[in-house]
Amino acid sequence: MFKYVINDDLELKLLENCYIEEQFALIQRNRLYLKQWLPWVDGIKTFEDVAKFIKITKEQFVNNDGFQCGIWYKGRMAGIIGYHNIDWSNKSTSIGYWIGEEFQKKGIMIRTCKVLVDYAIKELGLNRVEIRCAEENFKSRHIPEKLGFKNEGTLRESEWLYDHYVSHVVYGILKDEWMHMYSR
Repeated sequence: MFKYVINDDLELKLLENCYIEEQFALIQRNRLYLKQWLPWVDGIKTFEDVAKFIKITKEQFVNNDGFQCGIWYKGRMAGIIGYHNIDWSNKSTSIGYWIGEEFQKKGIMIRTCKVLVDYAIKELGLNRVEIRCAEENFKSRHIPEKLGFKNEGTLRESEWLYDHYVSHVVYGILKDEWMHMYSR
């Protein structure tokens, strides 16, 4: 099993079937909270639905098209983060993430996003990383803004969210920008 330790409290683990119950429980506890911004929540009704998602993420990893990780905080699953896909021709990817409400305001998502951007640029050799956030989801938008991403514009009414459209703000960062800010 792959895991990446960020610090004593925080680590990332590739999604595996042994985490189905924990992931399902996290979604159940946060169902109303997550539905504010994520269109897939109503589609997760059983352990089997989570198992299907994990199967898709394993195929994504095997196909060298990115990966999805569970975010573990003090031994508890706190959320999910990963690459939507990797465009190898253009050397770019986008990051998606969500976190349970009880894990907010601990700096978890900033630290995990930083790790994924670092990995995309320094290890995978990508040139561009993108994050899209619902325009009114200010908590999510704070993450790319804090990490130095540029606001590249708004995609108007780009996602159907249960009963209405939401617009997405597109944030991007280029390899040179990232290396200038975070070179070691």
